[in-house]
Amino acid sequence: MADQDSDEPKKKKGGLVKILGLVFGGIAMIGVGLGAGFFMFGGQSLTPSDEIEQIIERKLKESGQLPEEEEVAEEDSAPKLNKKETPDVDTFVTSYFEFDGNFTTNLRNSRKFLQLGVGISTQYDESVIENVENHQLALRSEILGVIGEFTEEDIQGKAGRDMLAVKMAEAVNAKLEMLEGFGGVESVHFTSFMLQ
Repeated sequence: MADQDSDEPKKKKGGLVKILGLVFGGIAMIGVGLGAGFFMFGGQSLTPSDEIEQIIERKLKESGQLPEEEEVAEEDSAPKLNKKETPDVDTFVTSYFEFDGNFTTNLRNSRKFLQLGVGISTQYDESVIENVENHQLALRSEILGVIGEFTEEDIQGKAGRDMLAVKMAEAVNAKLEMLEGFGGVESVHFTSFMLQ
């Protein structure tokens, strides 16, 4: 029994030595890592804002938005490209108005009828659209009169339809100028086009 009691303290001592060895080994590894980190990065003491600026500068260089230092030196020695300035162009909003219902009338010298859905567009202010809405009856009459002057052959193909749209825009503008003092309709558009 005496032999068994003496073996038990040796096992406890051996287990304790292993645990202490692992703890001191871990502490030594952490110390080596901190020492290497200080050796590599310890010379640079940047504030957080300086670090952010360096990161932003690096990202801009990577994306090509900021020239590399080598590129700046090369650009000074290389001939420069001629850059053409493009003028600023004002863009206007186009407003549309579609007449209710369809326009149906006979064509000149024909037994056929033309049925159209008609809309107008303008880049002037809303007063043009308001004028068109206020004078729909008179404008419908003008549009029907223009359609009645075209023959079946006149409206064949895209060119014929475009000519009809131009003549209708001219008639609408003339009527608006007579009624309101200003036309403003730039284009007439067909929302439907059926020859019967």
